[in-house]
Amino acid sequence: MTPLRRRMLEDMSVRNYAKRTQESYTLYVQKFAQHFGKSPELLGPEEIRLYQIYLTRERKVAFSTLNCVVAALRFLYGVTLRASWPIATIPYARKEKRLPVVLSPEEVSRFFHAIASLKHRAVLAIAYGAGLRVSELTALRATDIDSKRRVIRVRSGKGHKDRYVMLSPRLLELIRAYWRAEHPKGGFLFPGGVAGQPLDATSIQRFCQRAARASGLKKRITPHTLRHCFATHLLEAGTDLRTIQVLMGHSSLATTAVYLHVSNKASGETTSPLDRLESFPGLASRS
Repeated sequence: MTPLRRRMLEDMSVRNYAKRTQESYTLYVQKFAQHFGKSPELLGPEEIRLYQIYLTRERKVAFSTLNCVVAALRFLYGVTLRASWPIATIPYARKEKRLPVVLSPEEVSRFFHAIASLKHRAVLAIAYGAGLRVSELTALRATDIDSKRRVIRVRSGKGHKDRYVMLSPRLLELIRAYWRAEHPKGGFLFPGGVAGQPLDATSIQRFCQRAARASGLKKRITPHTLRHCFATHLLEAGTDLRTIQVLMGHSSLATTAVYLHVSNKASGETTSPLDRLESFPGLASRS
């Protein structure tokens, strides 16, 4: 490990950055240095600009990936190297405003019927029934399931925040069935193949994709899709936005507000002015 890499990791550790964030940032910095064949200490704003152009035009990376690279370089030059030039000159990519894919309740049911494994069904049912992120699913321990209070404790979610989410009777029944059948050991609710380690995020993504294919649904379904469905279906059932924000673990209500745009309460249940016309050419008149 180079001294610069060690310093950057130390700087992130003292600021309590998540382990995955530390790994991502150091990887992006490493790729940046490899692209020019030089230490980042010998590079500056012009090389960063050229690298962003390369990632955009040649690699055609997603804006989210480009912004992760920017965040990593801003940390490196702003915190670890304390560059003399203004860090704000490293621009973030303009975020594309895309709405999340959401399944109807009928499609969610069809998806779960396509999952043969009880363990896999339990994992993804928590994603939908409690709105957990993949990283939160992997970290779940048996002791986080509070059947008496009917809540699930989410430890160190995004932003290192703990929260409690709902534990529905049906979800509790499924978790108990999984527990009786699997008898998981090692403390984690969903242990992985390595002793003492939880099921990893890649495995969850993989069996979610298999279930999506088996269901025959044409929409792209990921574990995060199920989290979007959780929020949207709560909103459509009349749950207020502030409650959904707390359950989702969003720091800003503006983040939760995106579900107003995908909910059918506004778009699907409102009568179009076209349908209010007494008659329309080519269509039968209202009786």
